[in-house]
Amino acid sequence: MADNPQPELDYPQTPAAPERSETPPTRKGIKRRLFLAGTALVAGGGVFALWWADSSARSKAKALVEGKGEHAFAAWVKIAEDDSVTIYSPHIDFGQGSHTALGQMLADELDAAWDKVTVEQAPADLAFANAALAKGFLPLMVGETVAGLIPDAVIGMMARAMPLQITGGSSAIRFTGEVAMRKTGAAVRAALVAEAAQRLGVPERELATGDSRVTHAPSGRSLRYGELAAGAAQRPLSSDPVLKTRAQWKLIGKPIPRRDIPAKVDGSAVYGIDFTLPGMRVATIAMAPVRGGKLESLDEAPALAVKGVEKVVRLDDAVIVVGKGYWQARKGLEALAPTWSDGGHGAISTAAIYAAQARLRQSAQKPDNESGSGDVEAALSAAGARRIEAEYRVPFLHHAMMEPFALTGHFKDGKLHLWGGLQDPLSTRTRAAKAAGLAVEDVVFTPMIMGGGFGRRFPDLVEIIDQVAVLAMQVPYPVKLIWSREEELRHGTYRPQSSALLTGAVKDGRITAMRIDYVQSGSAEGEVPFIYDLPAVSRRHFAYRSNQIDGPWRSVNATQLGFYTESFIDELAAAAGEDPYRFRRKHLPEGSRHVKVLDEVARRASWGTPLPAGVGRGIAIVESFGTIVAEVVEAALKEDGTPKVLRAWAVVDCGTTINPLNAEAQIMGGLIMGLSSAMGEQVTLEKGAVVERNFTDYPILKLADAPPVVDVHFIDSGAKTGGIGEPGLPPASPALVNALAALTGKRIRTLPVLAQAKA
Repeated sequence: MADNPQPELDYPQTPAAPERSETPPTRKGIKRRLFLAGTALVAGGGVFALWWADSSARSKAKALVEGKGEHAFAAWVKIAEDDSVTIYSPHIDFGQGSHTALGQMLADELDAAWDKVTVEQAPADLAFANAALAKGFLPLMVGETVAGLIPDAVIGMMARAMPLQITGGSSAIRFTGEVAMRKTGAAVRAALVAEAAQRLGVPERELATGDSRVTHAPSGRSLRYGELAAGAAQRPLSSDPVLKTRAQWKLIGKPIPRRDIPAKVDGSAVYGIDFTLPGMRVATIAMAPVRGGKLESLDEAPALAVKGVEKVVRLDDAVIVVGKGYWQARKGLEALAPTWSDGGHGAISTAAIYAAQARLRQSAQKPDNESGSGDVEAALSAAGARRIEAEYRVPFLHHAMMEPFALTGHFKDGKLHLWGGLQDPLSTRTRAAKAAGLAVEDVVFTPMIMGGGFGRRFPDLVEIIDQVAVLAMQVPYPVKLIWSREEELRHGTYRPQSSALLTGAVKDGRITAMRIDYVQSGSAEGEVPFIYDLPAVSRRHFAYRSNQIDGPWRSVNATQLGFYTESFIDELAAAAGEDPYRFRRKHLPEGSRHVKVLDEVARRASWGTPLPAGVGRGIAIVESFGTIVAEVVEAALKEDGTPKVLRAWAVVDCGTTINPLNAEAQIMGGLIMGLSSAMGEQVTLEKGAVVERNFTDYPILKLADAPPVVDVHFIDSGAKTGGIGEPGLPPASPALVNALAALTGKRIRTLPVLAQAKA
């Protein structure tokens, strides 16, 4: 079955959603939305209204997905009379394998036969707002005690008021899976058992479940789930069902092949860029080269003279050409010679940003955020302590999705219909409605699979939604807007350009103090824990913004903070005359999860054994998204003096590994992406505009340059489940530069590595 069969032109309708927040959907954005939604509910609803609204949402979800002979339970699962089970995921699967893993979690608790289970994308409807995500993030923001006092009905209302249906922050498994999918599966299983007990006239304790059946062993009788579904669906579901023990798991922890792979291999999977409708036109766009600039003048005639071009649409900061196909539209666009203003940003450059960040850091301005403990300045100046100081820099980074932006829109019968791949379907609707001047109930969005995302496809940061909404209101036919690779690279929402001054001191082989003063657009306080136990430590953030729109990039701020901290730890180890692995170990609590991860990666990489001539070895450990990852990299230099990674090891403690096959792929992919970004990727600015144009000057790590050996190992600690899609990335860059420093004696403090090697 294809992931996204193409619908008929008689489109379904979707009900209203509230206005969106303008805050990007990072943890800070979610916190702000939760606060605003919660305040509104406390001020206006009342307990009975909240419970009614939660019940109403469940009823709406049921009505949206139930067909003949099907019976829905809550929002996430339905069982048909033929025993087939359909699980609805509120998360988009764009290659991370979450649909399969979430299906495993619910199906295991349900005791469903896996060959009867299908996982589908949940509709972009408020009834499928992800309350589990809100419930998962709340303890991180207000503490476990306060979060535990908030009723589930209130959390559900908050999720719908936000509205919350994002995919990001490595949250699918650790929050939605644990909070919603497992509990829903267990609750539905209990309802099926209760229904079977009534029909068979036996106590529930005498019944067992398995392979989509309820069996009464003493009498040899059994009932299929499909036979029980109608009655069970009428029963109330427990909000606190008994979950299986680890020993009882049949699907969780098993390396089950991903369900989305076959369609992607045989070509039947439909991405946003593939999507077609009868009579559809294709458009492409050029935006002001300097972000913040405006379209000043344009002669449309050259584009309209190109065969197949039908329309030229002017926006404040862009021009769109519509044609019968993409190449006609692109040729028409290339025929134009628009003039643009620079919005007053023409003096901005990469060097100017670094200089401004240094001035801000050196100023008397109070930091925007600060964390730590102890008297750092006194410890840095203590008698006998050796003080070390270093400045680190990382550039803007592009997400480099394999599939550039493509979004289809059609305004028909008073409704704006949209199709495409974005990371928050509900917020996509609200942003499109605002741009088109429509009520949200008049916008229907069909989410599709995506060719990559890495944080780029959050609707709050995606201008193509506005562009398609405006365009679709002006033409009588369906129209798909495609951003060229060049346009998508020059107008990304990049990982922030960031810099940091790190200061530390060592005495008697130990760190006495450490301070990290970093400058960038977003703070990492509370998001990336500082894992070392030091007498005095401080991490201070100074906020800086350029004319670029920067936003979440795979692993968010853990990639910058990981590079800064773990590279500098190596510098301190060298100053103390200590081995980098053992130096880290003595600053971590004995017996901790961190020590076990660090010890295991050192063991697997044979740390301390002699290396061949011309090979260096580096190590790093970073905790992010509730998961601890340590990595070791071995690197050499090629004949031209540029680095080559020979081998890499990763050891991971994510608590519980739901699908080891998929988890290994995610860690390996994160590690390779981390090496790629550290090695050669950077977005630079000159005269306010992005210099890079395509992969020719934004080099992604090629297969020939990737490490031929990557060893990934999981420690199943049984701790609270952590994320898996992002934590493999942050240790890669410091492990690489630490290996190169060990090899060459040269410390690289500014990324990318290739720019320094060629300097």
